Amino acid sequence: MRTPLIAILDAPEDVFDVTLEARRRTALAVEYRVQVTLRADASVEAAVRVTLGLEGASEPWWLIPGLFYGENRPAGNARRYPRFEIGARGEDAHARLVSDEWHFRGDRAAAPVVFAWPHDGGDGVALSAAPETEAGLTGIGFSHDGETALVALTFPAQEGPVTYYGDETPREALVARHRFAPGETFETTVTVHAVGADRQDSARVLRELHARHAGSAPLRPWMSVERAADLAASGLLDWHYDPDPGVLLETVGFDRGVSGQDGKPVDRQAMHVGWVSGIPWAYAMLRHGLRVGDQAMLDAASRVIDFCTAELSPSGTLWGVWYRDRGWTQSWTRHRRGLHSRTLGEATHFLLRAAEAAGRDDWRRTALANLDVVVRRQREDGNVGSMHHAETGEVLSWSGTAGLAWAAALAEAARSDERWRAPAQRAGEYYASFVEADYLHGAPEDVDLAVTSEDGYVAVMAYMALFHLDGDDRWLRLAKRSADFALTFRYLYDVSFPAGTMLDVYDFGTRGADQASPSNQHLHSYGLVCTREFFQLAEATGDDHYRERAEETLACFRQFVARFDGDFNAYRGMVTERFYQTECFQPKGMLLTLSHAWSAGVLLLACEDDIERSRERPGRTPLER
Repeated sequence: MRTPLIAILDAPEDVFDVTLEARRRTALAVEYRVQVTLRADASVEAAVRVTLGLEGASEPWWLIPGLFYGENRPAGNARRYPRFEIGARGEDAHARLVSDEWHFRGDRAAAPVVFAWPHDGGDGVALSAAPETEAGLTGIGFSHDGETALVALTFPAQEGPVTYYGDETPREALVARHRFAPGETFETTVTVHAVGADRQDSARVLRELHARHAGSAPLRPWMSVERAADLAASGLLDWHYDPDPGVLLETVGFDRGVSGQDGKPVDRQAMHVGWVSGIPWAYAMLRHGLRVGDQAMLDAASRVIDFCTAELSPSGTLWGVWYRDRGWTQSWTRHRRGLHSRTLGEATHFLLRAAEAAGRDDWRRTALANLDVVVRRQREDGNVGSMHHAETGEVLSWSGTAGLAWAAALAEAARSDERWRAPAQRAGEYYASFVEADYLHGAPEDVDLAVTSEDGYVAVMAYMALFHLDGDDRWLRLAKRSADFALTFRYLYDVSFPAGTMLDVYDFGTRGADQASPSNQHLHSYGLVCTREFFQLAEATGDDHYRERAEETLACFRQFVARFDGDFNAYRGMVTERFYQTECFQPKGMLLTLSHAWSAGVLLLACEDDIERSRERPGRTPLER
């Protein structure tokens, strides 16, 4: 196993004594103690960088969990964020957020580790450390010189060649240093991991790091599952539901008096049919209303679903987005009149579940009509396309894996109607190669073909639905691999927040939260959407790790559900979308002061799934941790 190298940044190396000592060695990892001592008579500001080389990697594949995946951004992607490109150097490339070397502050990553593999499928390497040391935040990065891939850890964190802040305008590089006093020794530990040629071997390393860090990141939910369900349901009904015409408004402001008129100019007067609003979260309300006997909740949920299904697009599918001032129209996409497969597929999937729960044959007929239309567009190889024209039905884009959402809906429908079985299986087979390459991408409408955490959720739901359809272990293996991909976005440690910020004052624990994507670097709760599937996966594989990770996410997001009017400046039942765990979009430690329909909805859905699971297992109570 290769030995790492130590370099001193921003100061003369000859005034430091550097030692590297192997402390613990296994077949797959070596832990090193790093010591750097200043010999000078005066203080010196410097950073310490530990690097590890992977030779023969002319076209490397990178992984920084939650932050960097392969090249990270397809060259033609509409949304601009850091991209790796061999030989990309200089101001022009960096202005376009393209480089052959990237270094990041560690709180941008879900785990304090960086991986590299050669493109030809050979064995890889990984380098990990603690998220923070006495020098401050740990930095994570890599570089490439044409033949050798270098993974790197920097103490304290530096960022370069530029800093990404969530938009297309690069900020100046971060050059942080530790001030060494005369005779001072900086000491830390780094671990070199041997990684197999199959990139899924990263899951093993991440499990090891989870076991190492979880103990120092205790879960601290504010409330029980039942209490969280009651609050999230009331948030949807009291704040997001508008009976005229029967919608779940996507966002509502915390501050109702900010512009007069009860804050309404701040509220987004729009509703997606799925994804960030619409049918999935109305279904969660329906589940809750049925369980607790709340007729007002049932009426609101039914009205939303009725409104979403009352008018189909001319092409025969559901619409994308409703706006108060212009009605139903396309998805958020650069494709004119485009309807996004993930949004429509997810809406159809939950429409089938809602129809079953409520005994509504009309909803089921609408769902099956959507499936019928999409199957007619499906290619022979199984691809169902990622973008469809609202009028003509033409498939506008076959790229990415957004179509997996249709596979989930088709498989669920096929459990009671055989005509959907073959299309579901063809779709599952087509998208399997993306799962096996650990490069699922394109699920959310707003980041084009970016890799995101949501791609993993969609895949887990699709392959678990296929497994339950025919019991084929291949689907189960793909579901497991999809879950492992999704878990690369899940924080396995607690980020420390600046004193006095909202997230510090409320002692927000980040373990269990997911990075939204390398493009949208904030924590979100959408991973709760596949809580049921993670529970099922754990049971089907006998691997309790998936149950534990689902439970920690449900515990994480039983924080910051407003318990009363005025709680963290919100109203009772409001739930935000964004927690800023790093310097991106907003200063670290802030909270987005908008309640999102999907944020309350996905929490409600996960709570109802956990409560249902407890009823199916006598003696088990819903999560109280």
